[in-house]
Amino acid sequence: METRSNHVLVGGVVLGILAAALAFLIWMSQVGNGHQQRYDIFFPNSVDGLAKGSVVAFSGVPVGKIDDIKLLPDSPELVRVRISVDENTPILKGTTATVAGVGFTGVSQINLSGAQKGQPPITDVGPFGVPVIPTKPGTLAGLLNSAPELLNKLSVLETKLTMLLDDRNQNSVHHILANVDSLTSDLAAQGPQLRQTLQGVQTTVKQAGDAAAQISKLAGNANDLLDKQGRPLMSDLRDAAHSAKQSADNLNGMISDAKPGINQLTTQTAPQIDQLVRNLSDMAEALTQTAAKLNSGGAGGVLGGKRLPDYKPHK
Repeated sequence: METRSNHVLVGGVVLGILAAALAFLIWMSQVGNGHQQRYDIFFPNSVDGLAKGSVVAFSGVPVGKIDDIKLLPDSPELVRVRISVDENTPILKGTTATVAGVGFTGVSQINLSGAQKGQPPITDVGPFGVPVIPTKPGTLAGLLNSAPELLNKLSVLETKLTMLLDDRNQNSVHHILANVDSLTSDLAAQGPQLRQTLQGVQTTVKQAGDAAAQISKLAGNANDLLDKQGRPLMSDLRDAAHSAKQSADNLNGMISDAKPGINQLTTQTAPQIDQLVRNLSDMAEALTQTAAKLNSGGAGGVLGGKRLPDYKPHK
């Protein structure tokens, strides 16, 4: 009985020592590593080369490690990677995570970059209880993602090149090259004539430039002439037009003033003058008749008595 009690006591002491050692080791690891901050990263593409314990670097400086990598059953296109980094790492708004290969070993690591100075830290808690760092496709990942589309485009390009370089088109290209060769030969043979033609063109262009300069000078002289003589002439024309307007205004005023007299002349004076003219006409006719009587019968004819016949004695 006493032996059994001793064994239990020894076992309890050993378990206590082991627990104390384990607690001491955990405490030492925390002291050695310092305080860590955990984050989740959801990668929408492959995370080849990553594993638990892989390095997490910020701008090329190691700041943490990968704690866990899991698939999401509800979102199989995403891979959740949990990392722990030193609490002094500036995980600020604008920070993004990418998967980058390390040399040619096939090992990858997570690179953090893009933190903007003056921005607040990333503290929004994600669906798994820790803040989430957004991702940015790496160069290699972007290339691998676009590889199928690139291969498809290369296949289409190959098909079109095959159609373009069939036998008929090859013959056409051969004829085109032959024609180009013939054309270059003709141009080489016509080199001196082309040189003379170019010289003639240069001369023509120079003459055209001289003519343009003369036209510009003539236009300047015309502008000066208009400024010196045209403007005084226009001023005189404006003065004459103003004087004519004043004369027309005066004539209109005179006509307005004469309207009452003209109305009286047409309604009163003109009939009286007409009656006077008729009376004068009658008087002139009477005088004419009187003069005729005087000529034919003397005063007696005028007075109305008959003229006595001349007495002649009988012999």
